[in-house]
Amino acid sequence: MRLLLLTTLLAACQTPAAPFVREFDGEAARQYVARQLEFGPRIPGSPGHAAMATWLEAEARARADDVVVQRWTHRSAGGSELPLVNVIARFRPELTDRILLLAHWDTRPVSDAPGSSDPTAPMPGANDGGSGVAILLGVADVLQRTPPGIGVDLLFVDGEDYGDFATDTDVLLGAKHYAANLLPGGAPRFAILFDMVGHENPRFEKEGNSVIAASAVVDKVWGVAADLGYQDIFVPQVGGAITDDHVPLQRVGIPAINIIEIYPHWHTPEDTLDKISAATLQKVGDVATAVIRREARTPAR
Repeated sequence: MRLLLLTTLLAACQTPAAPFVREFDGEAARQYVARQLEFGPRIPGSPGHAAMATWLEAEARARADDVVVQRWTHRSAGGSELPLVNVIARFRPELTDRILLLAHWDTRPVSDAPGSSDPTAPMPGANDGGSGVAILLGVADVLQRTPPGIGVDLLFVDGEDYGDFATDTDVLLGAKHYAANLLPGGAPRFAILFDMVGHENPRFEKEGNSVIAASAVVDKVWGVAADLGYQDIFVPQVGGAITDDHVPLQRVGIPAINIIEIYPHWHTPEDTLDKISAATLQKVGDVATAVIRREARTPAR
């Protein structure tokens, strides 16, 4: 009996893991970036912003089990009235055990990075905004076809990039609004922010604020990436701390992390579709969907 038990245990340890089933479509995600750019700059208060909000809500409703739209008006430091919209696509809304994925969909009013070719031009936002939205829409396609075994919310936040990060003025507006108006049922297990995740040959280090506030989630996501063979872009190294939409969530107790790299065309007029790689979107989307599938098999703590 002892020999039989030992043999059985050894056989179980040597059984290969179930092969990864690719569900995400990187080429389709790149087309989602192209569609966003057709609206032009998505600056709060602009026609492109209004058109994008309408489209985004329709896309969410076409895929999700339920959609929550948060609308409010923010008065900027300069006195402008900014109409802002968060769209939350919910899958399995009846479940209280949930995870959250998020990205911002607005674009910065000016391309004011140091060395920008035109610091007064509005930013196109292919990678900075467009790529994260594309990941969420691609994940929504996956979850519509094969519903998750855990509750999933996809949060498209507005007003991330309007103002001054140095003084925390008129920035992260959608994330702050969501954090102050959490949906009924309690906070999610954790949150993953996708920001600037579509350019070719990125290097996603473990972002500093994520490691400080949610190291277990960082390890979980980078571990999944390693299992998929994506150590080439999800590198096991801690990088600098970046103020982004995950920080307001951390402040209300949600373990939130950020997948990001400040790439060469950040906040410049050159943040255009030709910088977006379907192969990169594929890898990031694979990690996102694999995290969801694995988390559904992990009991809530």
